[in-house]
Amino acid sequence: MNLRHLQYFRVIAETEHITQAAIKLSITQPSLSHAISELEKELGTYLFEKQGRNIRLTKYGKLFLSYVNRALDELEKGEKKVRELTSPSSGVIDLAFIYTLGAHFVPALVQSFSLLDDHKKMSFTFHQGNTKNIIQGLKDDHYDIAFCSYMEHEPEIEFIPMAEQELVVITPKNHPLSELGSIDLKETASYPMVYFNPKSGLRPIIDSLFAKVGARPNIVCEIEEDTAMAGLVSVGYGIAVMPRISALSHFDVDVLNISNPSYERFIYVASVRNRYLSPAATEFRNFAINYGKKFFLKTHKHV
Repeated sequence: MNLRHLQYFRVIAETEHITQAAIKLSITQPSLSHAISELEKELGTYLFEKQGRNIRLTKYGKLFLSYVNRALDELEKGEKKVRELTSPSSGVIDLAFIYTLGAHFVPALVQSFSLLDDHKKMSFTFHQGNTKNIIQGLKDDHYDIAFCSYMEHEPEIEFIPMAEQELVVITPKNHPLSELGSIDLKETASYPMVYFNPKSGLRPIIDSLFAKVGARPNIVCEIEEDTAMAGLVSVGYGIAVMPRISALSHFDVDVLNISNPSYERFIYVASVRNRYLSPAATEFRNFAINYGKKFFLKTHKHV
């Protein structure tokens, strides 16, 4: 069924006059008459009947009009919503990010982005999770962009390095390791450890660090959220290897640099390859890549 024919049908029903409807629609009267004739053939019934110089809806035309009005109204709402969501100046950005970035980085990034005049009408939806679930959400079209760890064997996902993030060992206050200042990861192996669970993008990175020093961590529990990990360490449940996040200053823990092994830990901007990104989402992704490098350079050396 031709959408344009439905629009023509509604205008004729409103005007009850072919000539007036043709003028309103900016088409010729024969073309309009032909379109309605085609629609009636498709439906197998007459939609209009003559009434003097005018026309009026038949019984079946009135019934059909109620459905056409609802359908066209919904399409107009959908068109308006899509235009709003994808507008270069007022679009909506669906953003997902790992827990590490929720306390400081993402709020500061969004604030800096939104302060620019061209971005003031753009808005966000926010979602937190572990890297594995976030990547699946990207593939399922729930998010436009994500900030997360790199994951192997994900050819659909484009990972762009946004910033380097330092990993540290945290211990309860007055722990035997606290006075070291920096530590070889091998020295932690005999102590109970709070560890990231397998869904975390950090899990394979930390596993590889222990493998490099030929040690196995003494895992007493697994968790996926950074601040919960710091909380457990602060009450003496174990020690942990985790990112140096700003929130650590609010916990009763000591923070040790890792002197061995050497490593690189990056935060990535992730999106689905060859999938359309709205102008607003594209603008934000480019802004985030530049902002991330400056943010981590400025803040993470002093946490």
